[in-house]
Amino acid sequence: MASNPPAACCATGFRHQGNPLGELKNVEGINTYISRPKGTETPSNVVIIVSDIFGIYINSQLLADEFAANGYLALIPDILQGDSLTHADMESGKVDLKDWIKNHQPTHIDPIMESTIQYAKQELGAKRIAGAGYCFGAKYVCRFLKDKKLDVGYLAHPSFVSHEELGAITGPLTIAAAEIDQIFTAQLRHESEDILSKTGQPWHISLSGGVSHGFAVRTDLSNKSFKFAKEQAFAQALGWFNHYM
Repeated sequence: MASNPPAACCATGFRHQGNPLGELKNVEGINTYISRPKGTETPSNVVIIVSDIFGIYINSQLLADEFAANGYLALIPDILQGDSLTHADMESGKVDLKDWIKNHQPTHIDPIMESTIQYAKQELGAKRIAGAGYCFGAKYVCRFLKDKKLDVGYLAHPSFVSHEELGAITGPLTIAAAEIDQIFTAQLRHESEDILSKTGQPWHISLSGGVSHGFAVRTDLSNKSFKFAKEQAFAQALGWFNHYM
């Protein structure tokens, strides 16, 4: 593995506050959050946000709205098909994460990614499509950054990515990593650097000190250092997309 399977740290974090500006829409049978940039009915650049195990919730919606505020049409397909987890689920001890993951494999999620990409191209008129994968969702950005199904990718503290998936990318990829991470460890980060250097694609990895797995989407915003790291992770994604799209 270029990053380890999801674990308990993937199910911790803070729920953010805000009012989502987008809409939920049924797209080919998949519940999808859509956030549109103001003043542009048909933006040519689309970002598909591939969520963590919490799916479409306030944190991911606010991230989509941030991309929209910067000119991108942002989509969050419900890759979990209504089976997303909550912090309360995890804290109650009712959820066996390893058992839950059995029902959320590539055979379940790849078709959703395929249909979302097709929707972006055929219905929305997207000319370029970026993928932003957070934790669990990072695997699917890698899988679809192959054969140019996605044009450019961003991963935040990835989990469950195989060496083969990372090595098969055919587009630019940037990764935001956390210093404290049992999933994307320092060793696996260095292994990923070796893999990426052999792909022939532009790549970049940043490391934020003092933060843990999940910081780019579920951090404690009351902590100024954590908030700054999250903001820098978003700026990294935005800058990468702006350059390569």
